[in-house]
Amino acid sequence: MSSTEEPVRDQPVALVLGASRGLGFLVARELLTRGHRVVVAARDQAEVAAAAQALAAHGPVTAEHCDVRDRHDVGDLVGRVEHSVGPIEVLVTVAGVIQTAPVESLVLHEFEDAMDTMAWGPIHAAMTVLPHMRRRGHGRIGTVTSIGGMVSPPHLLPYATAKFAAVGFSDGLAAALSGTGVTATTIVPGLMRTGGHVHARFGGDPEAEYAWFAPAASLPLLSIDAERAARRIVDAVLSGRPMVVLTPLAWVGIRVRGLAPATTTRVMGLMGRLLPSAPARGGAHTVDGAEARRRLGSPLVDRLATLGDRAARRNKG
Repeated sequence: MSSTEEPVRDQPVALVLGASRGLGFLVARELLTRGHRVVVAARDQAEVAAAAQALAAHGPVTAEHCDVRDRHDVGDLVGRVEHSVGPIEVLVTVAGVIQTAPVESLVLHEFEDAMDTMAWGPIHAAMTVLPHMRRRGHGRIGTVTSIGGMVSPPHLLPYATAKFAAVGFSDGLAAALSGTGVTATTIVPGLMRTGGHVHARFGGDPEAEYAWFAPAASLPLLSIDAERAARRIVDAVLSGRPMVVLTPLAWVGIRVRGLAPATTTRVMGLMGRLLPSAPARGGAHTVDGAEARRRLGSPLVDRLATLGDRAARRNKG
């Protein structure tokens, strides 16, 4: 464990998983500004240490290495925090991966990684802190899911599969905890300007996939400012709301899906046909956003992704 300050026992402790950059980094910062002592954790030890150093100006923060895919790793982390920092009052699980590709270019490993990170990760975390919270009669659990867990978008099938599972778990947990003093909040964002396009994985025709995804995750009319999203997330988790939907487009998508599920699926299919096709050969290999961008070499796409790039620089992306 590495810490920027000595433990302050009278401050509530918050654990943010997936906090080395992007939305998790901003959620951690928001909790610090509200008087929490925050433990930030991620699978990349160097990145989470750098994030903690950047966050230290806002309050007491501790950096921890943890891979949410490994339940033993999560168990060890929770034990260390409870023993050395203090009782965990707030848990927010943000860790995620994005693979963008047509279904013909996907392999089972990509589904496994998505499920292990974004479905099993929140389950490992919540079920590990839950006995401690229930014994104390108080706690707040927040799970970042996605509109992709309510409406399955084209070319994001592993992501949507995992997020649907996360929604089901978090929503069911909220109901199961009714009256216990512990709450579970299902967080449903739409597209956010976090800089995630830089670290997303692109397959099939990576350059073409990046060319639509990066602008969509950056343009104001399609995506929400990540700092605003972080404030709303922390508001909802601390107040114990069962669900928060963060963007108007996500709100509309959920309601249209509820009213016309078959039509929504057909519309998603039509949208998928407008996206890049799988190459005639190969296409199973994925590259990260930085490499896809380099290969594409499009000044126009770069301009359209400007706000997303700025967010990546601000949010440790």
